[in-house]
Amino acid sequence: MNLAEYYPELIRGLPQFEGRFSAHKLTARNCDVLFATYTAGTKIEAHKHETENVGVITTGELLLTMDGETHRITAGNWYHVPAGKQHAAEFPADTAEIEFWFFSYTDTDNA
Repeated sequence: MNLAEYYPELIRGLPQFEGRFSAHKLTARNCDVLFATYTAGTKIEAHKHETENVGVITTGELLLTMDGETHRITAGNWYHVPAGKQHAAEFPADTAEIEFWFFSYTDTDNA
């Protein structure tokens, strides 16, 4: 699979996400939407963040570890990582996903 061209041209034209993996970022109200790709063997160390994340694997698979348990998420399946939850990820195959990072605001002016 050619991961560089996995998503349609309009999505590839979105700004690059600056983080631990390759993604194009669409910013929406209270949410960032990431169209991410990972080459086989990519590992993301244990970490946590302020956003509540849900994602769907579109091709390949994700090994998601939370609370000492590893879950295999395959193409077409969704996952959820609560805000503040430590987790790690591993991608045993070339993988693409769409991930939604939801921000919570206490200031209603920013919502």
